[in-house]
Amino acid sequence: MTHELTALIITAATLGFIHTVLGPDHYLPFVAMAKAREWSWSKTSVITFLCGLGHVLSSVVLGLIGVAFGLAVTRLEAVESVRGDLAAWALTAFGLVYFVWGMRRAYKKHAHSHLPENKDGKANITPWVLFTVFVLGPCEPLIPILMYPAASESYFGMILVASVFSMVTIGTMIAMVAILKKGISFVPAVKLERFSHALAGFAIFACGVAIHMGL
Repeated sequence: MTHELTALIITAATLGFIHTVLGPDHYLPFVAMAKAREWSWSKTSVITFLCGLGHVLSSVVLGLIGVAFGLAVTRLEAVESVRGDLAAWALTAFGLVYFVWGMRRAYKKHAHSHLPENKDGKANITPWVLFTVFVLGPCEPLIPILMYPAASESYFGMILVASVFSMVTIGTMIAMVAILKKGISFVPAVKLERFSHALAGFAIFACGVAIHMGL
């Protein structure tokens, strides 16, 4: 392994970690939905893993297409920018809709608090919505570092860089979800329990707005 490739791998790992930690949209939606829908840790971690996998693989595939067709980094970054906008709007819209639904549910539940809760058994599409949003969401730092080994026709280097970036990104997502999920379990929020879905929707909506603002 050359010194350049070693440096590139370290860069990929560092960028994967920083990119994830500084982007709350990578973990807050899972923490919020896990709390609202009372997901077990196993379910939460699996959903986080699959969404993270879709998130990184979509950018890897785009990068490989760029290499195959000899597309410039700037052109790929333009595509990533469009994907980022779509993901941000999707996250914002989903959060807003879920917030409104959560508020209606909270007040409806309060008005009928003397009745047992109705569990209609309908399929939960939330994980699929999150997965779709994360597939749309780009990994902006990946494309430039993926193009460097491609320029020297080092396919082994490309695979290694993409793998390290992906593993660190997904691992950091799961770690952040675990830490925050454990943290909020100690917060007494009995009075806010009926607003859990609304709060989850607001958290997701806020993540979408933060992306629009470039945060």
